[in-house]
Amino acid sequence: MTQPTLPRPHQLLLALSLALSQSASLAATAAAEPIAVPGLAKPAQIQVDRWGVPHLYAASSEDLFFLQGFNAARDRLFQIDLWRRRGLGKLASIFGANFVEQDRAARLFLYRGDMAREWRSYGPEAQRIATRFAAGVNAYIDLIAKDTSLLPLEFGYFGYLPEKWQAEDVVRIRSHGLTRNLSSEVSRATMACVSDLKHDPVRARLSPPWEAQMPPGLDPCLPPELLRSYLLGTQGVQISGRDERRSALETPEPPEALLAAEQHSQRSEGSNAWAIAPARSSTGRAILASDPHRAHGAPSLRYIVHLNAPGLNVIGGGEPALPGVSIGHNGQVAFGLTIFGTDQEDLYVYETNPARPNEYRYKGAWEPMKRLTETIAVRGGAPVQVELLFTRHGPLLYADTAKQRAYALRAAWAEPGMAPYFGSIDYMKAQSFGDFRRAMEKWGAPSENQIYADAAGNIGWVAGGLAPVRPNWDGLLPVPGDGRYEWKGFWAGKDMPSIYNPEAGWLASANEQNLPAGYPYKERKLGFEWAVTARYQRLAEVLKSQPKMSLEDTMRLQTDLLSIPARRLQAVLKSASLQSAPAKEAARLLQDWDAVENGSSAAAALYELWFTRHLGPALKDALLPPRAAQLLRTADAEVMLDTLEQPEPALGANGRARRDEILDKSLAGAWAELQKLAGSDPAAWRWDKLHHILFAHPLANAADATTRARLNVGPLPRQGGSHTVNVSSYDPANFRQIGGASFRVVIDVGDWDNSRAMNTPGQSGDPASPHYRDLAPLWLKGEYFPLLYTRAKVDAATERRIELVPGK
Repeated sequence: MTQPTLPRPHQLLLALSLALSQSASLAATAAAEPIAVPGLAKPAQIQVDRWGVPHLYAASSEDLFFLQGFNAARDRLFQIDLWRRRGLGKLASIFGANFVEQDRAARLFLYRGDMAREWRSYGPEAQRIATRFAAGVNAYIDLIAKDTSLLPLEFGYFGYLPEKWQAEDVVRIRSHGLTRNLSSEVSRATMACVSDLKHDPVRARLSPPWEAQMPPGLDPCLPPELLRSYLLGTQGVQISGRDERRSALETPEPPEALLAAEQHSQRSEGSNAWAIAPARSSTGRAILASDPHRAHGAPSLRYIVHLNAPGLNVIGGGEPALPGVSIGHNGQVAFGLTIFGTDQEDLYVYETNPARPNEYRYKGAWEPMKRLTETIAVRGGAPVQVELLFTRHGPLLYADTAKQRAYALRAAWAEPGMAPYFGSIDYMKAQSFGDFRRAMEKWGAPSENQIYADAAGNIGWVAGGLAPVRPNWDGLLPVPGDGRYEWKGFWAGKDMPSIYNPEAGWLASANEQNLPAGYPYKERKLGFEWAVTARYQRLAEVLKSQPKMSLEDTMRLQTDLLSIPARRLQAVLKSASLQSAPAKEAARLLQDWDAVENGSSAAAALYELWFTRHLGPALKDALLPPRAAQLLRTADAEVMLDTLEQPEPALGANGRARRDEILDKSLAGAWAELQKLAGSDPAAWRWDKLHHILFAHPLANAADATTRARLNVGPLPRQGGSHTVNVSSYDPANFRQIGGASFRVVIDVGDWDNSRAMNTPGQSGDPASPHYRDLAPLWLKGEYFPLLYTRAKVDAATERRIELVPGK
């Protein structure tokens, strides 16, 4: 690719950036005199504490959300600008023609409905809040126009400028949220195509117990290109550079295989959250803990902020591109979240008209698709016109004209009121469980478990999320789009399960199947795909065993490294008959281990290598016919453990002997591989010599080596695994951590200044900031910092003050 010709302003920015000068600090500017900001009604303050947390003080809520947008741009401008461009499908305008296809895909998933209805869905203040937030972002961009030294490194280095926001950008973008279960539907259909539907539980066990049924008339053999637009439109920005020149910006090839990406690497998405009632707390107050698990990167996905104005005083974590706080407290109520497994997506398969391919059969007649033509700006090239097609159910993902078939997605998250996490602007103001429950009844996406605690000592759990009513199918497989399979509205928010003040004195969620006993799951069919139960089992084990939990106990539990699957496998090995010397050596090392995945542990290194690269694949091969086995990298962890504990009849009449043979060969293989990777002496093996993390910046691979080192954080040694409470999901090919808890909070409900938090690698998104990577060393050690709330405590810990006044 030839070097793009940059507009003159970009050439100036590029020259500035290539000198790699440190960007000027807004705080230094503010130290001389207050900053005049047009759009602000009254003076306001940003106080940044020593851990990089901004505490925002404004005279009104109008000014407060303006200030939140301004501050988000001050600290995370590159990140939120990229979030907006990726979501709106505008990457090619800054990165070139290789991004046109991704831009087109992203535009398929924008909200295109009635905006008045959209705003009403979040409550009467939603549009005003988003408008003021966007105005604050724009005010900071205007400030940069006056002082280009404030521009973050990335803009100058890659030669572009941030764009102004509109309020609608906050809610129209839907593709950044966590979605399910389109990829799994396709995977399940593929299993039925190459083998038999009965084999699919080896890939993903269903819970509560359920048997998927193939819809009559559906051909389960789907085209290989089907998921391409969906994956492109919902993935993050991935940039590579072959020779470290900016002219080499390119997108990696997206996955072509039908099976979803999570089948080929351990899933990184998940969360832990729990609440402890005063009777079970050493403080005599409730305690709430929350640590959402997402993909790691630099900057961190989440951002901690404190919002303070008359009538609102809330602190916690959220996504920097959105107003409000989604995990934290408001001085009366604390709230944390995990993902709840509602199925919010369906794939529709259509017969198309051979004479007019953009028509599909619906209820016996040909119905035209809706066609939109949009123009994508391309850096260094001419604009490109793209066509977007929609059926009555949603965006067209793929059309197979040779077979006269088309495929479209219907997603609950395309409905009004479904902008991911934006609904937190309502529940963050709740003053009671009743308030909170009512706010969650309107919650859209992503589907969530919300954990609640308040200063009066109450605790609770509420599941929320828009759940389709599927009267005649379960959502587990694609369905014909001919009119026989239609949603009949959505279940009311009050139909979602909840618990208030449980007798046990605690409650917890770790993405496990948690529908209460007696819940009418067969009627409502909310979802059948959930996380492995190991994290919840460990949480429950500790919470049940300790009569009183302190804040310190809670922080230790958030960073707990004990593996329940490892402990279960130790019991299996105790009863197994192993034959080979290497397998016996491996079993001895594992059985003498405490099942805690410390970085210094040789047994943890062996266990993870065995479980992910040897045992799982071997058991998958034993349970499936060859063609089906080729589809999967490994087996579902729950299926693996249950089969090894009870090998008959899954492994046949002679299941125990066959199981022992699998254990023997896989252990010996893992032992031999670890010797190659870590040396022949087991005493020198360490898990953290293999397992590591790199907080990768999305543009780092296209930068020169010096700049790449400034953008990335790491690599750093890691510990834990995919099934420990302290989740450390990794790519089995290279042991690099891909997901886990970058943000953690432990809230002392009532003594708010005693709360603790963490956000790695740092609070700031500016590589020049001291808070870009300063929290990573604390995070590696499982440590926290104080989440200060009262003005006196904030004042005492403030290291930077930014005074803002109304401007003209």
